[in-house]
Amino acid sequence: TAGPHATYWREFHNFIFLEILPLERSSEDVDIIFTRLKEVKAFEKFHPNLLQQICLCGYYENLEKGITLFRQGDIGTNWYAVLTGSLDVKVSDTSNHQDAVTICTLGIGTAFGESILDNTPRHATIVTREYSELLRIEQKDFKALWEKYRQHMSGLLTPPYGVMETGSNNDKPHIPHRPTKTITQVPSEKILRAGKILRNTILSRAPHMIRDRKYHLKTYRQCCVGTELVDWMMQQSPCVHSRTQAVGMWQVLLEEGVLNHVDQEHHFQDKYLFYRFLDDEREDAPLPTEEEKKECDEELQDTMLLLSQIGPDAHMRMILRKPPGQRTVDDLEFIYEELLHIKALSHLSTTVSIFKNTIHHQKGVFNQGEEGTSWYIILKGSVNVVIYGKGVVCTLHEGDDFGKLALVNDAPRAASIVLREDNCHFLRVDKEDFNRILRDVEANTVRLKEHDQDVLVLEKIPAGNRVSNQGNSQPQHKYIVMSGTPEKILEHFLETMRLEATLNEATDSVLNDFIMMHCVFMPNSQLCPALMAQYPFPSQGTEQEKMDYALNNKRRVIRLVLQWTALYGDLLQEDEAAMAFLEEFYVSVSDDTRMIAALKEQLPELEKVVKQVSEEPKAPQKKHKVLLQLFNTSDDRAQKRQPIRGSDEVLFKVYCIDQTYTTIRVPVSSSVKEVISAVADKLGSGEGLIIVKMSSGGEKVVLKPHDISVFTTLSVNGRLFACPRDQFDSLAPLPEQEGPSTGTVGTFELMSSKDLAHQMTIYDWELFNCVHELELIYHTFGRHNFKKTTANLDLFLRRFNEIQFWVVTEICLCSQLSKRVQLLKKYIKIAAHCKEYKNLNSFFAIIMGLSNVAVSRLSLTWEKLPSKFKKIYAEFESLMDPSRNHRAYRLIVAKLDPPIIPFMPLLIKDMTFTHEGNKTFTDNLVNFEKMRMIANTVRTVKFCRSQSFNPDAALTNKNHQDVRSYVRQLNVIDNQRTLSQMSHRLEPRRA
Repeated sequence: TAGPHATYWREFHNFIFLEILPLERSSEDVDIIFTRLKEVKAFEKFHPNLLQQICLCGYYENLEKGITLFRQGDIGTNWYAVLTGSLDVKVSDTSNHQDAVTICTLGIGTAFGESILDNTPRHATIVTREYSELLRIEQKDFKALWEKYRQHMSGLLTPPYGVMETGSNNDKPHIPHRPTKTITQVPSEKILRAGKILRNTILSRAPHMIRDRKYHLKTYRQCCVGTELVDWMMQQSPCVHSRTQAVGMWQVLLEEGVLNHVDQEHHFQDKYLFYRFLDDEREDAPLPTEEEKKECDEELQDTMLLLSQIGPDAHMRMILRKPPGQRTVDDLEFIYEELLHIKALSHLSTTVSIFKNTIHHQKGVFNQGEEGTSWYIILKGSVNVVIYGKGVVCTLHEGDDFGKLALVNDAPRAASIVLREDNCHFLRVDKEDFNRILRDVEANTVRLKEHDQDVLVLEKIPAGNRVSNQGNSQPQHKYIVMSGTPEKILEHFLETMRLEATLNEATDSVLNDFIMMHCVFMPNSQLCPALMAQYPFPSQGTEQEKMDYALNNKRRVIRLVLQWTALYGDLLQEDEAAMAFLEEFYVSVSDDTRMIAALKEQLPELEKVVKQVSEEPKAPQKKHKVLLQLFNTSDDRAQKRQPIRGSDEVLFKVYCIDQTYTTIRVPVSSSVKEVISAVADKLGSGEGLIIVKMSSGGEKVVLKPHDISVFTTLSVNGRLFACPRDQFDSLAPLPEQEGPSTGTVGTFELMSSKDLAHQMTIYDWELFNCVHELELIYHTFGRHNFKKTTANLDLFLRRFNEIQFWVVTEICLCSQLSKRVQLLKKYIKIAAHCKEYKNLNSFFAIIMGLSNVAVSRLSLTWEKLPSKFKKIYAEFESLMDPSRNHRAYRLIVAKLDPPIIPFMPLLIKDMTFTHEGNKTFTDNLVNFEKMRMIANTVRTVKFCRSQSFNPDAALTNKNHQDVRSYVRQLNVIDNQRTLSQMSHRLEPRRA
C-alpha cells in the first residue's frame, strides 16, 4: 500500500517480508514475520516454537479477485492461511464444477488444506472473493511440522486431524446438541483472581460497602448494592467511562459465579439489588491481610483493564439471554452498537435496527439435511462446516455467519455445523423473524417508477415520538432515500426540505449528506444546471397557486445553494462551472426580489456568500502561493497555517538516475503527465520518461499518467525520480533518504514531556484544521476521478507516520541501555499528555512506535522499565485493540468533547472499507445508503473541529521556540529493515 498512511496499513495488514524466499530470510526478517503473524487470528493460539518454524518455511502469495486456488477433487500440495481478503468455498455434488454452490466464505484468520497430510482429494473448490493475501506452506514442510509439533497442532487444525468429539461409525456423523449454560459452573483462574482483588480492595478502601443488609424484614449477609458497586468501579480507573461499561464488568464476575445475586438472578443491574462475593458466601470469610491489600493495590489497574476488555461481551450475552420483549430501550441501543462491530453486519445500517428485537443468544448446532429454522452469527468461538462424505470443508470464526442459504431458498441444511470449542456463542434470528424482516423491508419500500424503471427508492423507518416546539406530535415514521437517479434524489430533497428550520440545524443532516456526497454521483457540471431547472415558475395552476409554489420552490433552492457554498467554500473558486452558476443564480434571485418581496430576506446572505467566493481570488497575495520544502511544513514565519489549494504552485526536486536533480515549478494538483512535461522542459527531452516514487527501502512505484498531486503521496523519506522506462531497474535510493545516523537524545531529554506534547498538539491541530472534509471523499473514491488535490489530508496522514518513526528512530539510535529506558519513559509520558490534550493522532502514533517490532523486541530495555510505566503502556496499548472494529478506541472517543484531533488512519480505514464493501451504483441507481454511511464518518471530522483549539496560554507564553522548532522538523529513519537491523545490534537475539 502506498501513500502517506502506508505505515498504519503495514502495521495491521502488510506481510511484505514474507515475499523474501525462506532460504534468503535473515533473523531480522523472521522476527518481523513472527510479529506480524502473531496478530493474525489463525495463528494466535499456535505455540511460539511452531510459529517460529512457520516463519522460516512459509511463502507469501497474493491473488486477484476471481482466481481459483484449487478445485474439488484435486490432490493437494499446500496448506494455506488467509492473511487479508476472503475466499469462497464451493461444493458440487456432481463432477461438473459449473454446478458448485457457495456454502461459506473464508475470511481473515481462517486456515485450510490439512488434507495434504494423507493425500486425500480436496473436498471443495476455493475461489478468491476479492484481492487476497495468503500464507502458503508446502506439503513436505507441513508434514515435517506435523511430525514434530503434532501435540500442539492437533487442537488447532480442523478434524479429522484435529480434536473433535467422536461420533458414530455411520456415514452421517452424530453431532451432539449442547445445552445452554447461563452461568459458568467453574470460574476461570483469571476471573477468580479478579474477584478476590476487587473484594479485598473494597474491604481496604470502602469496607462499609460489604455488610449485612435488611430488606422486607429479611437480613442478607455480607452484601453489596448494585448501584454502589457501579459507582465504586467508575472511581477506580480511567479505563471505565460509563455506567453501562461498569455493568458489563460486574456481569463478567456474575457469569462466572465469582459474584452472585442473592436470589440467583443472572443479570447484573445498576439498581438497589443485593450481590455477594463468592468468598463472602462462607460464614467465616477471611479479611485481607496487609500483604494481600498491598498486592491487590498493585494488581487493581491490570484487573480493571482485563474486565473492561471482556465486559462488553458479557453485557451483550446478558441482554441476549432476555426474551426480546423484556429488553429495555438501553438494551436495544447497546445491541445495535455492538452489532455494527460484527463483520457479518458491518455494512448494514437501517436493517440492523430491525434485528434488535429478533436476535437471541444461542449455543447450538444443526445437522446437514435438517430443516433450516434460524440464521446464525458467531459472537464468540469457532465452528467447523462438515459435509457428509467430504469431511470438514472450512472453519468459521467470530463475526462470520451461516444458515442464511436454507432460509432464503427454503431448502434443507447444506452442511452440518460442529462446535470447535466449548464456549461458543451465537446471535440467532429465527426463520419467522428472518422472513418477517425480508417482508417488512420490502413492505416498507416505496419505489417511484418512470417508463417502468425505478428512479427513486425510499424506505419507511421509525422516526421516534417527538414533540415539536408548538406542542404537536411529530410523525412516527419517516422516509429515507435508499437509491435513485441523481436528479430524482435532488428533487426529493428539495420537496421535503423544511423551510422553517434554521440553516445549520443538525436535524437537516440528510440534506447535508447529499450536499457533501454529490461530487461522487452528480458533479457541479451536472448539479448547477439541475438547480437552475428547479428554480423557474411552474407552467400550470392558478396565478396564486403559481406564486405560492414558485416562492417555496425558490426559497428551497436558495437554501440548498447556501448550504452548498457553506460546505465547499473556497474550493468553488477552482470550478468554472460553479462560479458561472453562482453569478447567474445571484442575478436571477436579485431580479425576482423586485416581484417577490418574500425573497428579499434571503438575498443579503446569498450576496455575502457569492461575494466572498467570487472576489477572494482577486487578492494577488493569495492567488498562487509558492510552497517550499515539502509545502513549508516547518515555516516558523507563518502566523496561521493556510490550507493548500490545488492551484498553489510548488517548487519540487525531481531526481534523475545519476542522482542529480532538476527543480520544477508546477501547481500542486498537477498530473504525472504535466510533471513529465515540466521535467522535459528542464532536461531538454521527455521521450519515454516515467515518474517513479522511491522509498528509502528501495521500493519503487511507477506512477500512472492520470495520477495527480503526487508530491504529497510520498513516504516520509520518499523521493520522486524521472527516468526512461528501460532504466527503471537501475534506480536506487539517495544517501539522504537513509535518515539520521545519530539520535537527538541529548537535546530531547532536556525538554519537558508536557511541553513536547503541547507543541506537537499545536502543530497537529494546524495540519488537521487545514484538512477540508471533501478531501476525505476525494481520497476514498480516488482523487484522480475528481481531479482534486488532497494535499492537506496527505500531510496530516504523513505526520502520523513521521511521529511513529521518530519514536523508533530515537530508541534504535540510542546505544546506552539506561538512556533507552529513559526514552521509553519519556515517550509514555508524552503519549499520556497527548491523550490529555485529546490529540489522539499523535497518541496512537507514539504507542504504535513503541509497539514496532524494532522496539518491542528490546527485552532488556523493557525489563528495566519501572512497573508503573509498564502498566500505563499496557493500558494505552489496549486502546489499540482492533477487535470489534476498534471498539476500545471508539468507546473513549464517544465520551470526549471537542476540540479533538482524531486517529485519522482509522477514519480513512472506515471510509475505505465502507466504499469497497458497497457498490456506488445498484441497478444504475445511486446507492444513497452508502453515501449516508460515508458522510456520517466525515461528520466525525466536523464534530472534532466544532470547537476551536485554544493552546494553554501558560505554556504558550513561555520561551518554547526550541521545542516548537524541534517537533516541526523531526528527522527519522523510515526503513523498517534498517531499524530492525539496528535493534538486533543493540540487543542480539538471546539463545
